Amino acid sequence: QVQLVESGGGLVQPGGSLTLSCAASGFTFSNYAMSWYRQPPGKKRELVATITNVGGSTNYADSVKGRFTISRDNAKNTVYLQMNSLKPEDTAVYYCNAISGYTYYWGKGTLVTVSS
Repeated sequence: QVQLVESGGGLVQPGGSLTLSCAASGFTFSNYAMSWYRQPPGKKRELVATITNVGGSTNYADSVKGRFTISRDNAKNTVYLQMNSLKPEDTAVYYCNAISGYTYYWGKGTLVTVSS
């Protein structure tokens, strides 16, 4: 059974940091590119960051460049999103995504709230 389980969300003050984790199981993790998406309240889901299957290449949305870092540990079947200098506009449900060719999986999301 395929599972992507996000964790690490919560309430943080502006300027603070959080690290999200996504634990994968039920598929060959190292064959999949991994991404983080987010969906702010009342808005569409948007791509935040992507990392290739062996971690050699990463890409970021312009809105998070220089503040967020995506990484993965293929030995632990886990992908991370380090988020620094958080802003209120980063408030969203953050989703983990795995993709390989035409096969993709989604997690159920974890809520990040940036507020004072």
